[in-house]
Amino acid sequence: QVQLVESGGGLVQPGGSLRLSCTASGNIFDISAMAWYRQAPGKQRELVATVPNSGTTNYSDSVKGRFTISRDNAKNAVYLQMDSLKPEDTAVYYCNARLRTSWVQPYGDYWGQGTQVTVSS
Repeated sequence: QVQLVESGGGLVQPGGSLRLSCTASGNIFDISAMAWYRQAPGKQRELVATVPNSGTTNYSDSVKGRFTISRDNAKNAVYLQMDSLKPEDTAVYYCNARLRTSWVQPYGDYWGQGTQVTVSS
């Protein structure tokens, strides 16, 4: 069993900041990449940022320059620092990990339960 647990969401005013955290636990052999996605009401889930094992980060155009993704490999954790938040950043944010549970298993995608981020005055 693998679990991803997120924390750090909440209500913030436009221009404010939040930091999301996600820790993966359970039967993990190795993780190849971690990422954050988000889904706003009535919209499809979209990729926000990724950080593979190479450490090269990638961001969607809508958050580039405002959000920063980082990993702590020793803790199987990923973080998302969100600055200069806008109302359009309001969404449920999901943590994702591409991992395998043993060396003979293929990599699969695992998801957290989601954490709500609301940007409003």
